Amino acid sequence: MQQGQGALTIAIKAARQAGSVILRHMNKLESVPVEEKGRNDFVSEVDKQAEAEIIKELKRAFPRHSFLGEESGLQGSGKFQWVIDPLDGTHNYLRGFPHFCTSIALLENGEPSCGVVFDPLRNEIFSATRGRGAFLNERRIRVAGRPSLKDALLVTGFPFRQRRHIAPHLAMTNALLTEAGAEDIRRTGSAALDLAYVACGRVDGYWEIGLHPWDIAAGWLLVREAGGKVSDFAGGDEFMKKGNVIAGNLKTAEGIRATIAPHLTSELSR
Repeated sequence: MQQGQGALTIAIKAARQAGSVILRHMNKLESVPVEEKGRNDFVSEVDKQAEAEIIKELKRAFPRHSFLGEESGLQGSGKFQWVIDPLDGTHNYLRGFPHFCTSIALLENGEPSCGVVFDPLRNEIFSATRGRGAFLNERRIRVAGRPSLKDALLVTGFPFRQRRHIAPHLAMTNALLTEAGAEDIRRTGSAALDLAYVACGRVDGYWEIGLHPWDIAAGWLLVREAGGKVSDFAGGDEFMKKGNVIAGNLKTAEGIRATIAPHLTSELSR
């Protein structure tokens, strides 16, 4: 099967199948088996089932591709790699907090060529193909056009698994609210949806510490194809490796980078 739009069609189908698994278990969360992978890091049987459905669908169409899943790890190698987060926002889901999604991206030599973020509760499909723009349920989307951080609505995620970064993160938050004059800051619990919301202009900018490739890959392409910028804290393009991410339109992203720079520790500056 051809790459690009054909791969996107398969990815959307796989995301919807994962969404069906997720919604099917929502009314019986008290009986869903849950494991703790690490401090404040949980995985449920729903995560595993949803990822298995995604990989099964993708392997049927692309048997020679490799896969990097949050739950199953790395399978195979090569030019094409699918990066999968079957349930981004597991904490929200397990508590019945209605904000979570499925994220799927196809990387070609490390660059995303298509990406899908699916919110099954709202039936919202955010999708993008490299060079063809970004869409929400087939409607083209663009990042917000706010020219500065003044009165901007930002979104972030607290580094709850990496407690050593909480103090600098709080200092960044304070600087963005007071020095830069941001209107407000949200913390939603789903990095993939945060990036999708930047892409469609629901929020103006985003930053977060300590993410994984499956948190970022699809949202990276969405923001870029919607006319925005994604960078690491130094303004470079090593966010997939470092896990520290800034996103927004060009001016907003640069404003966030400049505002948080004085509050970066030596570890976060690397």
